[in-house]
Amino acid sequence: DGTRVGRFIAESSVARSSSKPGVLDASSLSFNTRLKWFAICFVCGIFFSVLGTGLLWLPGGIKLFAVFYTFGNLAALASTCFLMGPVKQLKKMFETTRLLATVIMLLCFILTLCAALWWHKKGLALLFCILQFLSMTWYSLSYIPYARDAVIKCCSSLLS
Repeated sequence: DGTRVGRFIAESSVARSSSKPGVLDASSLSFNTRLKWFAICFVCGIFFSVLGTGLLWLPGGIKLFAVFYTFGNLAALASTCFLMGPVKQLKKMFETTRLLATVIMLLCFILTLCAALWWHKKGLALLFCILQFLSMTWYSLSYIPYARDAVIKCCSSLLS
């Protein structure tokens, strides 16, 4: 019946507007606060990745490199949670266009740490760090319209 539907829509919109915004959707923070924390997290991520790269050249530095580089990438990835909220971020991460890049990226985070800390395989740790970088880049490009297509065209023109 039309009046029931209209009443249901009106009641649900009142309920939605009266509920407080949740922390999980990042709307409880002001835009400036979200932007500041995004920048802090992102800069920390870059700092830890660069620090890890510098530690690579120390004797036995592969473990520190793997930990700091992976932590830096995780911090950079987490920084976007301040812009859109963690729930929305996770939903976007696992959309079909990003699913493969996300799975490879998360797998490489884990495998990098395993190779460096438990398996003690320096070459594998470096390989997984390179794969981390490539998968993070591919994942990030998915947010820029036509960026992946441009990269594919550029690489195919270089190879042919």
